[in-house]
Amino acid sequence: FYRHEYILPNKGLLMMDKEIIELSERLGKVLKQKGLTIATAESCTGGGIAQAITETSGSSAWFDRGLVTYSNLAKVQMLQVKQSTLDQYGAVSEEVAKEMVEGALINSNADLALSVTGIAGPSGGSELKPVGTVFICQGIKAGQIICNRYVFLGNRTTIRKQTIISALKDCLDNYTIFIKK
Repeated sequence: FYRHEYILPNKGLLMMDKEIIELSERLGKVLKQKGLTIATAESCTGGGIAQAITETSGSSAWFDRGLVTYSNLAKVQMLQVKQSTLDQYGAVSEEVAKEMVEGALINSNADLALSVTGIAGPSGGSELKPVGTVFICQGIKAGQIICNRYVFLGNRTTIRKQTIISALKDCLDNYTIFIKK
């Protein structure tokens, strides 16, 4: 016996917009052609990048896993981010974002990893790290890590959306640096 329920989408659900889906599809096409996989380590996006990737049909061929490490403890436990790095630089830093990439690569079967950590707001910002500050890093096993700092404007939703878009764009822009295949 199966119970069928039809649930209509409502405005409260996070719906992926066309640009995000297109970026995910483009990234998937590139990675699939090269026979590569990617993992994500996300903080401020709360799994939004993994959601965007898995909106793409066939993404299991190139997406290994997504790790949502919102708390500092989760970053330490799941990604082996050093507590000393968190204490010295804070969770929203290039140093932590790089360690998140390294941890995602160690704890997955992926060839590439992408990490994001930031302050989506409306609280949590400071003079040195205002709301909208985000670090996005990509790296390859035993290889180079590239990290970019952004300061996005807007509310929590728009900052998270801009982070997802920029993360996917960064991967597309930088994949040739990592890929020798």
